[in-house]
Amino acid sequence: MARPRKFDEERAVDAALEAFWTAGYEATSTQDLCEVTGLGRSSIYNTFKSKHDLFRLALLRYMERKNGNLDAVLEGGLPAREKLRVLLDVIVEEEGLYAEDGRGCLVVNSCIELAARDAEVARVLERDYRRRFEALKAAIESGQRDGDIDRAKDAGALAHFVIAAIGGMRVSARAGVGREALEGIVRTTLDAV
Repeated sequence: MARPRKFDEERAVDAALEAFWTAGYEATSTQDLCEVTGLGRSSIYNTFKSKHDLFRLALLRYMERKNGNLDAVLEGGLPAREKLRVLLDVIVEEEGLYAEDGRGCLVVNSCIELAARDAEVARVLERDYRRRFEALKAAIESGQRDGDIDRAKDAGALAHFVIAAIGGMRVSARAGVGREALEGIVRTTLDAV
């Protein structure tokens, strides 16, 4: 008979998420994970199989939360251009907070640290990109139907552009670019849309 687990797996994934987000995948040791989760090595490996598997779960949790925020903005009753402005303003606010703790965005960090050499993480990141792309493209197409966004522009190209602008804002913030510059990027992005 299997022994019952004496810990909350959800809490452990959340704690691991914070550790990976703070230090990155490579710099987070199994001992670090033991400390933040309160679990022993055997419990981590018996439950999550590997550090990599735990990272994948943490990354998926992070994406789920971020995409929930994206959906909340894009599914709201605002005109499409205003939805994009709200979305970009949220990025400016987040980056101000991230600048204080130096963590940046876990998705961007994972793209830079792991995507080129970890096929599984690259697939997770690609699926996440595709999901965000489809949501943004649908919002832009809706704005085109409503006359809020120029119908002559390619909705897919605009969705890619907005994603690139967001990624660029996140990387720029990590490089020390301040709020004023990020707000300029927001204005320029909205002008392009």
